[in-house]
Amino acid sequence: MSEQTKVLNNALPQHVGIIMDGNGRWAERQGKPRVWGHKKGVDAVRRAVSLCRKLGIPSLTLFAFSSENWRRPEDEVSSLMELFLFVLQKEVKALHKNQVRLNIIGDLSKFSDKLQQNIAKAQELTSGNTGLTLNVAANYGGRWDIINASQQMAKQVAAGSLAPEAITEELFAKHIQMHEQPELDLLIRTGGDIRISNFLLWQAAYAELCFIETLWPDFDDQVFADAIASFVSRERRFGCTGAQIRELAAGTVQG
Repeated sequence: MSEQTKVLNNALPQHVGIIMDGNGRWAERQGKPRVWGHKKGVDAVRRAVSLCRKLGIPSLTLFAFSSENWRRPEDEVSSLMELFLFVLQKEVKALHKNQVRLNIIGDLSKFSDKLQQNIAKAQELTSGNTGLTLNVAANYGGRWDIINASQQMAKQVAAGSLAPEAITEELFAKHIQMHEQPELDLLIRTGGDIRISNFLLWQAAYAELCFIETLWPDFDDQVFADAIASFVSRERRFGCTGAQIRELAAGTVQG
């Protein structure tokens, strides 16, 4: 996609990323264990997937478990792994029926063999679906993503199949997770914190950021629609000036 095409595109975002924050706090406010909030958060995932399908947004990426989340209390991590497996087994048929392609991104090697096998089966089952691509970031970190891409190219350089001077931004991007999907347009974080927590660092270079107070289990169609409306109303410049964008837009309309 050319820079001119990108700055003139005022349509819906083609790729939305969401940091699903606030499950634990939501549960604590209800007087429940933190894992209860994670379970209720699954309902919000279903709502987000459904709205993306209705709007025709082709890619949705959800931050489910970061590479730093292993530092949480052992019982919470264990419960999250059990929930991940349970939801994966329960939801995959519905995803498949609704033409959703499931794509798990991140370093999966730390997960149990059983979880890795179920991930592989779910991805294989839904691989041919042409509707929404649902990317779930699990044991993922933006720094890991960049290092992983660097290691892939370093191996090619060591093997003599790639010259260092041939490494460009475009080539590097082809080794980053989700490189075959639309560029990230909108990054939403729920829960009130104003940071991106090592999520999609490369992909978010020109994404519009949206931080909302709503805790993830309460994330519904209206909250999501408001975030999308905010995106649509913004002027995306990609390094250009506002005047340049207006000139490009005027030229497009006249043409």
